[in-house]
Amino acid sequence: MKVVNTVILGAALLAPAVVFMPRAGAQPVTKAYVADKIRKVEDGVDEFRDYLKRRGDNARSAAEASQGRSRRARGRRRSAPTESQKAAAGDRKDELEDALGDLNRSTNRLRRKFNATDKWMETRIQVERVLDDARRINQVVARGRYGSEVARLWAALRTQINELARAYGLTPLGV
Repeated sequence: MKVVNTVILGAALLAPAVVFMPRAGAQPVTKAYVADKIRKVEDGVDEFRDYLKRRGDNARSAAEASQGRSRRARGRRRSAPTESQKAAAGDRKDELEDALGDLNRSTNRLRRKFNATDKWMETRIQVERVLDDARRINQVVARGRYGSEVARLWAALRTQINELARAYGLTPLGV
């Protein structure tokens, strides 16, 4: 009888720890650890957004400067992009900026909900939303030709998002 009571008591004490394990055999994850992962995702989103903004500003400056030069060197330069090429590039840029805006909103929502609860696992739904928004960016970056810096920034951010997903026991993003 004493052995049965000990086993039941032991199981009751271990049950809460199992809730906080993202997968079998993993160590329990603390709220501080998850908070750090959320902060790194937020920082990555901000860095990505800031880069895209700087890139857009630099492109506008370069375009304005080249207009003045193009009048003098019409025959020596390759042709300027057509209106359809400009429109396609603008659409790709808008799609990436829209997807990044959605990811920024979902990470902000996650932070607000996460800070307001003692039971951090209750914010799993918000993390799933972050993953959904990140999948959209993953697809946009894979389809588009944004350059090596965008690919590098996205790879770093995707790594942070995947670590957050693992903390919640969710399937990480693919490459």
